[in-house]
Formats: sequence, C-alpha cells, structure tokens
Amino acid sequence: MSNDGPRIRREKRTVAAMIELYCEEQHDSPDGLCAECRTLHDYAMQRLERCPFGEEKTTCVDCAVHCYKPAMRERVRVVMRTAGPRMIWRHPVLAVRHVLDGRRLNARTKTPNTK
Repeated sequence: MSNDGPRIRREKRTVAAMIELYCEEQHDSPDGLCAECRTLHDYAMQRLERCPFGEEKTTCVDCAVHCYKPAMRERVRVVMRTAGPRMIWRHPVLAVRHVLDGRRLNARTKTPNTK
C-alpha cells in the first residue's frame, strides 16, 4: 500500500525539513544529510508510506500505533525536540500546518493532546 495523498505528502515534507534542520545544526554535513540522518529520513519516509491511517492519520506523536522501532522513535524524538522550535522561522507554513493537523485530528477523535 502506498500513501500519496496531500496529508501524507505534507507530513513527509515536514519530517524531511526537521531532519535537515537537525543535521545542519548538529552534524554540519557539507553535502546535505549525513549518513545517520539519511538513514533516519529514509526510515521515516517508509513509515509514512505504509501508515495504516493514510490521509486520516494524526501527527505521529499522538498516534495510538507506534510503528517506529524504539531506537528510531527516540532518534526522531531528539530531532523534533531540536528542530521543532526552529521550524517556525525556517518553514513557518509547514510548522503551523503540523500543529493544526495535530489539533484538528485530535479534536475529531476527541483525544486530548496531553504531550
């Protein structure tokens, strides 16, 4: 199954932007993403392509199904903690849409966003 709707494409752009910001700041790789961040990027893209919720998915942090392996989930958590606050300056539209996606979908499912 391949997810290629607008919601998944936007989520892929958001995750890719966060990984790029993180790698740029932490690893200072001159040729784009370093090998470690490229592996994380590819893994995240694969997970999004296979997301069972497709266009109705919540943001990953609010998802009931954690499809990331624990080690990769922790790596993404570190990336988002570092890059998330910087997204508003570098990618404001993606940042705002990501927050709105999480709130909109949480409200629809009546799941409190306690994180």
